[in-house]
Amino acid sequence: MSLNIVLIEPEIPNNTGNIGRLALATGSRLHLVKPFGFEIDDKRLKRAGLDYWQHLEVIYYDSIDDFFVKNKDAKMVFLSSHGKQSHWDIKFTDQMFLVFGKESVGLPKSLLEKYQNQLFKIPLYSKDIRSLNLANAVGIIVYEGLRQLNL
Repeated sequence: MSLNIVLIEPEIPNNTGNIGRLALATGSRLHLVKPFGFEIDDKRLKRAGLDYWQHLEVIYYDSIDDFFVKNKDAKMVFLSSHGKQSHWDIKFTDQMFLVFGKESVGLPKSLLEKYQNQLFKIPLYSKDIRSLNLANAVGIIVYEGLRQLNL
């Protein structure tokens, strides 16, 4: 049993490294969709992932289209501050794909429109903040998924 963490065009190597470390700790797969805002051998990525990166299952995609073609039958949910449904409403399943957008702008508008019924947000309880750090958001979602799956 595991979950699939998908980062669409990640920009910050430290976030990706931390998310990679989380993926390994939770038995999740990490899917990285190009283009990246950094080189995959960036020292900041390795530092955040420490020496665990070599043990991590990472699947790379050349584009968003490549990702969707290769995973066309997968059950997916999309996380965005633009979602109307709370992440508490996600019904997690084994092998589910948890799709996150890039740090600066989130998911592309085309995905927000196409997957409205599968779009969820983490509630924020202050009007003074727009979003959470990507690595924190991924941690919240993955551990809620593991809780529901009783892993």
